[in-house]
Amino acid sequence: MTIADAAAPGLWTILKEDLGCVFQRDPAARSKLEVLATYPGVHALLAHRMSHRLWRSDWRFSARLLSFVGRTLTNVDIHPGASIGRRLFIDHGAGVVIGETARIGDDVTLYHGVTLGGTSWNKGRRHPTLANGTIVGAGAKILGPISIGERVRVGANSVVVKNVPADSTVVGVPGRVVATRGGGQHPANGINLDHNVLPDPVAKSIACLVERIETLERDLAELRHEPPPAERSGQCGSCSAGDLCCEHQSTH
Repeated sequence: MTIADAAAPGLWTILKEDLGCVFQRDPAARSKLEVLATYPGVHALLAHRMSHRLWRSDWRFSARLLSFVGRTLTNVDIHPGASIGRRLFIDHGAGVVIGETARIGDDVTLYHGVTLGGTSWNKGRRHPTLANGTIVGAGAKILGPISIGERVRVGANSVVVKNVPADSTVVGVPGRVVATRGGGQHPANGINLDHNVLPDPVAKSIACLVERIETLERDLAELRHEPPPAERSGQCGSCSAGDLCCEHQSTH
């Protein structure tokens, strides 16, 4: 994973990349001037780029002061000690919190309300590490010194407290790893923004119970020499989300 700690390029180069990634991941972006003037995620990231360099140069108070100003203006709270890779996109920006020892790789996308928080009062590493290409949905919380693998998708409002392997999707409270669609295939740019297409493990479990009940009903009807119960037709056999998650999947 590429982290900003390793041979950071110039600030102007990073800014141009930060601007460019907005147009790749936000269809609402129309011009560079509009993005520079009105996108709080870009403003927060620029403030962090500068405050992080102050932090690494041991200008700790100045770094915290600049970080505070950035938070006041953007509603994005990024500790100057956090290490952030290239082309991070913070969509909308509202309510995003990134802790001091958090480490973020390249091409990561965070939606509003995301928290990369700590779970310890110790001064050591206490915040998560996000590998390249991670997408974290709105309101999700990733807590503790855990590692999130490359191209992981975290569902909205999930609470993740354990390591997540690469190319996985994690949903729920607490977060549970579920299989992803696509068999390891990735878009040309390596970023899959279909964070709305998420499996539902709870609905899947309920569907399995429903199928088991139907099997028992058929067996009971056969023992009683009664007509079998009417079978469902045109209904999804796996979950209530219909074609969103059952397309091209088996119903068992």
